Amino acid sequence: MSMQTDKSKIHFKKASYSDVGFLTYLRKVTMDEHLFKAGIKMSDEQHTSRVFEFFEESFLIQVNGHTVGVIKLGIENAALHIRQFQILPNYQNHGIGKSVLEVCKKKAREKGISLTLNVLLENPAKDLYLKNGFEIETTDKLQHFMRCSLL
Repeated sequence: MSMQTDKSKIHFKKASYSDVGFLTYLRKVTMDEHLFKAGIKMSDEQHTSRVFEFFEESFLIQVNGHTVGVIKLGIENAALHIRQFQILPNYQNHGIGKSVLEVCKKKAREKGISLTLNVLLENPAKDLYLKNGFEIETTDKLQHFMRCSLL
């Protein structure tokens, strides 16, 4: 699959309540496998509940007019924290994640703070984060706590 991932083709759109169905689907297709490996089984209702957490911070990721993912960003512990970051499987490994992370890093730099996130231990997205300047600060039985220092 060939795909244009020029940053100028990636746009962000504030999520609305009409997007909840897509966001629940996105969360299930991108997270269920990793949650299962962590011993967590979530119902559709639980996934939807997570979609609504910090909903006002949700932005759809669009490439060439197609909605391909979501990012939630908020300030937490004096850092810009990626609360949720998911891209549809068919659009993964095409540079979209890296481009979105570059935008997040730019926002954090503008605020003079670092960028943080948590990732499940068995989630291969950890490799994307490591390749893009994140370091594992701590780990618990479920997830890695990662930071990208931009100062």
